[in-house]
Amino acid sequence: MPHANIDYEGTGEGTKLLPSDNGQEKDARKAFEGADVEASRNYHDNRDLLNSEEQHQTEGGLLKPMIFGGLDGILTSFAIVAGAAGGSLSTGVVLVLGFSNIFADALSMGVGEFLSSKAENEWILSERKREAWEMENYPEGEIREMVEIYESRGMSKDDAQIVIDTMSKYKDFFVDVMMAEELQLQVPEDDHVWESFKEGVVMFCSFATFGSFPLLGYVIFPTFFPDMGSDGLFYGACAVTGVVLFGMGCVKSIFSTANW
Repeated sequence: MPHANIDYEGTGEGTKLLPSDNGQEKDARKAFEGADVEASRNYHDNRDLLNSEEQHQTEGGLLKPMIFGGLDGILTSFAIVAGAAGGSLSTGVVLVLGFSNIFADALSMGVGEFLSSKAENEWILSERKREAWEMENYPEGEIREMVEIYESRGMSKDDAQIVIDTMSKYKDFFVDVMMAEELQLQVPEDDHVWESFKEGVVMFCSFATFGSFPLLGYVIFPTFFPDMGSDGLFYGACAVTGVVLFGMGCVKSIFSTANW
């Protein structure tokens, strides 16, 4: 990827930057991926000049239901194909069993993801109400607990006291910090029900889509190879399953620092 040299006014020096998608601002993530410390530093120092905000990947929040649903779907479908091939069932029976099972499991997984995510968020919000009540009625105890937590993580007692006393002036913010530091819980956003619904939809679509691939071989291959037998169709399903699993690994690597 070509680099752009930007000469900031008053510095007299050109700084090598990786252009973002719009060609105007530095993509901080690409600086991280390329281990370009200078570019990252200059981007953060000159964000006002570039009139931009630091970019982060937001699609990764739905990566878990997509990968989980896709992996579960394709392996479930392949198990059906393998069992049908071992039982010498006809192609029509394989397709009926496969697609009916994929739809039922996809619906179950999608609804389950939505309800479980929603229930977890509601539980977290109930815990936040309790923490807020305790902060309102006995702030000294909550402050002392937080000071002890920060001390256990390496801060001196004086520094921890200063930090906690400052944060405790802002009660809503401090309650959220207590949730993260004391209970290890992330407070959901106000639209958490909609987010849970999106996770359920992604789970359903991912399960149904990826789970259909091993079965599609039983539809597509006979069209181009009318003389292909049941063994050939099964081997084709094996090949399709392997290719799709490889593709899922490629997609996952886009959102991760690991190659695979």
